[in-house]
Amino acid sequence: MARTSNKNIQVKLVLLGDMGTGKTSLVLRFVKGQFFDFQESTIGAAFFTQVLSLNEVTIKFDIWDTAGQERYHSLAPMYYRGAAAAVVVYDITSMDSFERAKKWVQELQRQGNPNLIMFLVANKVDLEEKRKVKNEEGELYAQENGLSFLETSAKSAHNVNELFYEIGDCTECFSLQT
Repeated sequence: MARTSNKNIQVKLVLLGDMGTGKTSLVLRFVKGQFFDFQESTIGAAFFTQVLSLNEVTIKFDIWDTAGQERYHSLAPMYYRGAAAAVVVYDITSMDSFERAKKWVQELQRQGNPNLIMFLVANKVDLEEKRKVKNEEGELYAQENGLSFLETSAKSAHNVNELFYEIGDCTECFSLQT
């Protein structure tokens, strides 16, 4: 389908997952190209914006990076309500974070936007020698639940930009259908 004019899309994106999975590091790597070995825990949520030019579409991401601590869980619906896309992050070195990610997916499936584009992200692949969650486990869970799946490393920048470009591709298609 040929388009002659540039289209602007605004996309609300939320990141969910356990504390310490690297949600903030993923966002900082994407938005600012930065990585810090020690990142303070997010309190409540942090907000970032980033613009992507994709094909003939300009996508402005409004990114809500939510806190992973259990005490902030009740605030999460406020951030994922109305979101076009969600990234559920787990740490490949923590089976607990993977189990918690599954609970986030279930919650989003029950209460999130019915057209929500969901990505399951296995972060910290730079720590392969400490891996507790096999790639196949994440891929299978994502496939069974209709999610896109990607392994990333905020530290090495592996697949970080690809993640956001894939989300952009998905949201571009979604916005063209609406």
